[in-house]
Amino acid sequence: MLNYLWGFMIVIGILYAAFTGNLPAVTNAALDSSKEAVTLCITMMGVMSLWVGLMRIAENCGIIRAAARMLNPLLRFMFPNIPKEHKANEYISTNIIANVFGLGWAATPAGLKAMEEMGKLNHHSNVASREMCTFLILNVSSFQLIPVNMIAYRSQYGSTNPASILGPAMIATFFSTLAGIIFAKIMACLPEKQSYLSNKKGGSL
Repeated sequence: MLNYLWGFMIVIGILYAAFTGNLPAVTNAALDSSKEAVTLCITMMGVMSLWVGLMRIAENCGIIRAAARMLNPLLRFMFPNIPKEHKANEYISTNIIANVFGLGWAATPAGLKAMEEMGKLNHHSNVASREMCTFLILNVSSFQLIPVNMIAYRSQYGSTNPASILGPAMIATFFSTLAGIIFAKIMACLPEKQSYLSNKKGGSL
């Protein structure tokens, strides 16, 4: 659907530019934007390579495992139905740590692995378990200490102080994560209801 929407907007923009005599401006804008996109990709590649490399060093040095142990109380509170020594806990911890440091791209593989492991606990049901939904909420709300991506964007576009968003970003993501945790726990207290899909498959949420 989005492909059709964007395609429609592009066609309308080109036609409007042609009828108003601004077609050269569209061509120049397309060329400038292409150059800017390549420059941004190079900038982000350098930033992400640095931080992903640091995450890999931290993982090899055992820092990630130590941080994961510190997150155990949170994991037990948020995911009480996941066994304590289950592999999903390690992937969830890695995902949370990467998100805290603003490494969304680095967090994605761990998040997918966490969902895969929780899917096994859910017997590969077509209906997501409460733990899977809770993890998705935490991943989307994503408390961040260092919003690396946003700082890189601001630096690329000429901000005089790219890191000035640290404070506002921490406050905003703290409250978004808090709201997500509260919502997840409230939903966990509600009685389970079987959906139409689960009734068809013979399972439950």
